[in-house]
Amino acid sequence: MRALLVTSVGVTCAAALTLPLATPAASAPAPHSASALPPSTSPASPGAGPPSAQAEATTREAPASDTSETQPRQAESAAEPAGSTQSLPLAPLATPSDRVAGAAAAQGLPQRDARPFSLVGVVWDDAEAELHGTVQVRTRATGTTRWSDWQNVETHNAEHAADLGSAEREGRTVRGSTAPLWVGDSDGVEVRVRPEAPDPRDRAATPVPLPEGMRLELVDPGEGPGEGPGEGPGENPGEGSAESTGEDSAPEPVRGAPAGRAAAVPARFADTPSAAAALPEVLTAEIAAASAVNAELAELGATVIPALTQAETLESVNLAPGAKPYIGPRPKIVTRKGWGADEKLREKNFGYSKTVKAAFVHHSATGNNYTCKQAPSVLRSIYRYHVKSSGWRDFGYNFAVDKCGNIYEGRAGGVTKAVLGAHTLGFNTNTMGIAVLGSYTSTNPPAAAVTAVSKLTAWKLGLFGRNPKGKITLVSGGSNKYQAGVKVKMNVISGHRDGFATECPGARLYKKLGKARTSSAKLQGR
Repeated sequence: MRALLVTSVGVTCAAALTLPLATPAASAPAPHSASALPPSTSPASPGAGPPSAQAEATTREAPASDTSETQPRQAESAAEPAGSTQSLPLAPLATPSDRVAGAAAAQGLPQRDARPFSLVGVVWDDAEAELHGTVQVRTRATGTTRWSDWQNVETHNAEHAADLGSAEREGRTVRGSTAPLWVGDSDGVEVRVRPEAPDPRDRAATPVPLPEGMRLELVDPGEGPGEGPGEGPGENPGEGSAESTGEDSAPEPVRGAPAGRAAAVPARFADTPSAAAALPEVLTAEIAAASAVNAELAELGATVIPALTQAETLESVNLAPGAKPYIGPRPKIVTRKGWGADEKLREKNFGYSKTVKAAFVHHSATGNNYTCKQAPSVLRSIYRYHVKSSGWRDFGYNFAVDKCGNIYEGRAGGVTKAVLGAHTLGFNTNTMGIAVLGSYTSTNPPAAAVTAVSKLTAWKLGLFGRNPKGKITLVSGGSNKYQAGVKVKMNVISGHRDGFATECPGARLYKKLGKARTSSAKLQGR
């Protein structure tokens, strides 16, 4: 039986605002059913797209406000970002050229307008069903007539899910899903899903049908802390790519606010010019709970957990008498509040396993067409896709790293704790997952990203006494590579493909893990 400890946290805000305790839920909240929700019929708003786009799309919103994206949030909008998901059912493609002889019919959507979005993916009803085929999309940049080339979407995404038999997997309506793809600020889309054709040499082979209930998910990340009109996804005036140089500027979670504190104010004071300077920030109970689990590292509501030197890190850790510390210096970590996580999306309680024995490195497979200033938007999009589209309890990975080497807190529960994630099917228990944002099958990961993986693992694995260059024995919870109950000896820093038959984390990133292990151990003082 896997260890799953559940807790919820209540705190008192530094602004003397008493926040209610987060009470444990008796069971997981019922997720939205794509087939049960009626189409959105809300009136059009500026930039909302044509009536045809609105009438066919189901919009998934936060649990507390199950409304169309055209309806504004209430007072909590000052503290929590908006964002939305348009869910469009796929239909058989009528064009003969989009059919493969001897195969099941292709599905998709012809070119169409949509409300603005920045990330796409395809989901289907049965999480156990695989999509045997190809998914391709092309999108139109917002406010232009410019369409992108066709882009491939990674179809085999099930290996990132929660373990079979776990509370997260069994207690929720989990859907099958492709990997999400970041496309930047867009308002038009076209998609085609083509099934695999049977082997022509096998006359007895039958076509493999596509999964039932396929829907295209168009995710708008909403505005995060410090973002405003013209600063969102897809806009990058005058900036160069950091894909190879790692010189793109880092995200700026907060502008014009004291360190560790966002400049949000209650909505009722929004029209008062001096309100931002006069009033402290009001945190919602959900934000406070997600922040409180890091209270020993940063103040309540902090957007960043500051870096520590090696000496400061060792001073902050309660070591056993006579123990020889092998812990790397704590790196700077952007908190969930720093990247703008909407804490109302996730399940209220936090899940833990007993320890952290190993780290699995992934790539997000979302593509490399993002800047580091856009990384928070990418994270908010993936988070919404994991929870609202795929049916997971929270962001799947424990940490994320962008191409500039910035490190982000992933799944809620505390960066020093053994938070149970949904990143490596069969090996989520007693491990942590690190996703490097991008796709690294044929592209080399930036040196800054690999260095960040080394720094993060040197610190986090060190907290649990693990040697980054060592081996560890893990027990499989069941995957396509190892049956449930099988004991597997793995590297303490492993790639996703070590536990599951997958391309993740991409061949180019996987080749860098040896360097990451050596650097991580060196940072620990080994």
